[in-house]
Amino acid sequence: MIKAIRNHFAFKVLIAFFLVAILSGVILAAVMNLSIASTYNKHIGHLMSNDGQQQGGQSGSRGSTLYENFKAAVNESLLFSSIAAFVIAGILSILISRQITKPLISITDASQEIAKGNYNQRVQVTTDNGDELAQLGHSFNSMAAQLEQTENMRRQLIGDISHELRTPLTAIKGSMEGLIDGVLSSDETTYMHIYQEADRLQRLVEDLQELSRVEGGAFRINKEEINVDKLLHDALTPLINTFNKKGVQVSIHSEKNLPSVTANHDRIFQVIQNLLGNALQFTPENGTIEINAKKVGAFIHISVKDSGAGIEANHLPHIFERFYRADRSRSRQNGGGSGIGLTIAQSLVEAHGGKIWADSEGKGHGSTFTFTLPV
Repeated sequence: MIKAIRNHFAFKVLIAFFLVAILSGVILAAVMNLSIASTYNKHIGHLMSNDGQQQGGQSGSRGSTLYENFKAAVNESLLFSSIAAFVIAGILSILISRQITKPLISITDASQEIAKGNYNQRVQVTTDNGDELAQLGHSFNSMAAQLEQTENMRRQLIGDISHELRTPLTAIKGSMEGLIDGVLSSDETTYMHIYQEADRLQRLVEDLQELSRVEGGAFRINKEEINVDKLLHDALTPLINTFNKKGVQVSIHSEKNLPSVTANHDRIFQVIQNLLGNALQFTPENGTIEINAKKVGAFIHISVKDSGAGIEANHLPHIFERFYRADRSRSRQNGGGSGIGLTIAQSLVEAHGGKIWADSEGKGHGSTFTFTLPV
């Protein structure tokens, strides 16, 4: 118990105040006692000497008695004043130490609650003068808010993954139960349906692994000089038959004499194909997709513009979040994708020192995805 009190910050502050007060009192008493004789002789002793010359031999004994009485009176007064000063200093020390330690106690209590998983805890910052305690309180609240946001994202991610995995697993389980019960015929159509669902499940797991590596920085970016126009044509070539089959016209428009960029070829190739695949999903038959590249300042801007469904303004800030879909009716089965392709693209672009964003005039007016790479 005594050890706990001694280790308490408020007790340490209180002891510091008392030590300062006691040391000040000791110095005051010592200096007073050392200087009291000279002070007495200067102000009172010479009067007694003059009086002694007039009245004879009794002046010495009277002067000595007066000096002793004077010294006793001064020390007695010093004692009473010291007691009063210590009492007042003690009261003020308690009040000041409580005021100093109150926000620290609040932060300690809040940190213990956060350690238990209550991430909504905040401390009340009572001072607005920007002192160290106020800065500590603001920093703690900022940290708590980040932890709460991270925890919410973790919970949402677990829920989203569970939902995404449940869909193909339910389809596979239902088909297998139908085969076992004899409800479904064991023909090529049934097996193809099971295979497609398993394939979707595999792609989702691979996307999640890729997202984990990208966001965790568990991959190396071996940069090289890349010709932008050639990269765009290389990314489009594997998809051209798919675009033609759907009747979507694709064109590439690159500025002349575009400078090369220093980037990882495979990763930027992946970003462009991701944007092209996303545009293909949301562009109807006989639609158009334009790929543009131009130099703006110290960056190359690459954009993929489609004439598809478009994105409403309230969805644009969230379009790169995990599993976010502007159109909730589009599931993975009918072309909605896994919902993390754009998240991966954003992480890859930012790892190269660039930015990525989406623009759209609204539903039915198409959308444009643009990312930048430093020259």
